[in-house]
Amino acid sequence: MQYISTRGGTIGHYSDILVEGLAPNGGLAVPERMPQIGGDLERWRSLSYSELATEVIGLFATEIPRDDLARLCRAAYDPAKYASDRAVPLTDIGDGMTLVGLSEGPTLAFKDMAMQFLGEALEYVLATLGDVLNVLGATSGDTGSAAEHALRGRDRISVFMLSPQGRMSPFQRAQMYSLHDDNIHNIAVEGVFDDCQHLVKSLAEDLAFKREHHIGAVNSINFGRISAQIVYYVWAWLRVTDDVPAEKRDGFEVSFAVPSGNFGNILSGLYARLMGLPVRKLVLATNENNVLDEFFRTGRYRPRSAADTLATSSPSMDVSRASNLERFVFDLLGRDPERTAAAWAALAAEGEFDLSSEQERFADEFGIVSGTSSHQDRLDTIRAFAKSNGVVLDPHTADGAKVARDHVEPGVPMLVLETAKPEKFSDTISEALGSPVEPDAETQALLDAPQRVTKLPNDERRLRDLIEELALR
Repeated sequence: MQYISTRGGTIGHYSDILVEGLAPNGGLAVPERMPQIGGDLERWRSLSYSELATEVIGLFATEIPRDDLARLCRAAYDPAKYASDRAVPLTDIGDGMTLVGLSEGPTLAFKDMAMQFLGEALEYVLATLGDVLNVLGATSGDTGSAAEHALRGRDRISVFMLSPQGRMSPFQRAQMYSLHDDNIHNIAVEGVFDDCQHLVKSLAEDLAFKREHHIGAVNSINFGRISAQIVYYVWAWLRVTDDVPAEKRDGFEVSFAVPSGNFGNILSGLYARLMGLPVRKLVLATNENNVLDEFFRTGRYRPRSAADTLATSSPSMDVSRASNLERFVFDLLGRDPERTAAAWAALAAEGEFDLSSEQERFADEFGIVSGTSSHQDRLDTIRAFAKSNGVVLDPHTADGAKVARDHVEPGVPMLVLETAKPEKFSDTISEALGSPVEPDAETQALLDAPQRVTKLPNDERRLRDLIEELALR
């Protein structure tokens, strides 16, 4: 399997794009063709999560020996790392919806499901190459902690993780800043997530700097994460159809509701659909930073400035420039790299682009519909589900459940992807339920642990200097 850039040209194999991150011409890596599941779904039904991951990721990582890939997946999805013995449990939460439990991993967020694999895979590839990698990433909350916990202590990898000062929950900050491993460097940037993401992309597009300092990425611009996230869409379909009579399973459609900030998670669902998984709708849920909702309703993509990006009670979705949208646009425009590059050139020059002529295809051809949730919406949703069935949703998952309600159809299971455990956002949970959330001893110890973080202005030169000083060589 070869990988190409959304803006033209061939990049290489799966191992290459794991290390490369952003394509040399500024585009994103995508497979030259989308592999097809075909008749494999029933054959996969009895597999464990790590075995299913080996099969699905193996469709993309064709050059990695299958025994090696199976070993990497066993390490990534070792049941000892997860609170549930099934890694991803499904729970009926009423109103025609099922919660897909993606937050059973080490940092209590869905990012663990891909990041644990990426940590194993990167170490494997770097050992094969005899090389090192300095991971440069940006986080709005959960990516950073998941990446750092997956990569901490690894000899060939160093992590430089940018986060927006004051824009994450205390729990999220503690998970990251309490790590004192020599290879972990937390950098709090004066600004918002989009400022952090812009710094990462600017350095990644400087090919001389990138090569000299062995810069790579673990944000969802890294296709390795996208491929690993496809696995739990397939897993969820298999589990929800376990009770469907065998003769009715073929083509049995389900829908997924996905809280979305950077468009990586829902893109993985779209790829699963394009691979042949029977998905009826992909319901994209945004918070008050509803740039993506506007795009999917109108076809106009108008990212907001940093000053206009709101700080909300679902902070991991406080994103106004969704880096993975380029992969969707590439498919929307017939996988035409010139048209895709032209859209991003217009974005750079004019601050927006207009694909309203294609808007009807968003739902009809790709199954994507969207909606927005507000602070009051998420409080009401958290309160309603806690009262009806005792399940407490985190604020982001509540956004997904709120928007999903408008798209539930009889006979079509609506699977709501969990973003994180509610304890990561105790202030909002307390506001919703009317009583303080008392941290357990482990959580309190985390919150009280000494924190180490470097504060920087939104200044590319200062970031370059820091990486030059601390990068592995």
